[in-house]
Amino acid sequence: MASDPASLARLSMSLPAELLRHLDAMVEERDMPSRSQMIAQLIRRAVADHQAERHPEEMLAGTITLVYRGDQGGARQQLASKQQQFLKEVISSQHVFLENDQSLEVLLVQGPAQRLEDLCDALRSVRGVRQLQLVTTTSLLPPLHEQGHDTPTPRKGVAA
Repeated sequence: MASDPASLARLSMSLPAELLRHLDAMVEERDMPSRSQMIAQLIRRAVADHQAERHPEEMLAGTITLVYRGDQGGARQQLASKQQQFLKEVISSQHVFLENDQSLEVLLVQGPAQRLEDLCDALRSVRGVRQLQLVTTTSLLPPLHEQGHDTPTPRKGVAA
């Protein structure tokens, strides 16, 4: 992560020795170049979570990762039905089968923070869902379609 030195701010902090040992272990295990980069990454995550809580109307992009048990009670069908209620927010989904009759599904999502939380709540309500995690960022996907431009503009030399 190369940053302009002029845009960096210095910070001095004190931590309990045990917490510092855990931080150093994370830096090493994740092969991070420095404590500063690890701390910046943790702060970015906390800021995104805080923004989502304080500003539920703010647009966020992210992923929802689900692990669920097989097709217990029609879980796949129920999850698809719940996703259809959030067509504007669910950009795409990827599904794979796991061992022991489990499935993993990852949804690429974008929308207001509160709407994404509502989607997570709807998915959690499906029987068989074992794990669900929403990870968001304040960076957004580029617009997929411009407002008022439902059809592409013909290129020069191509008949419309």
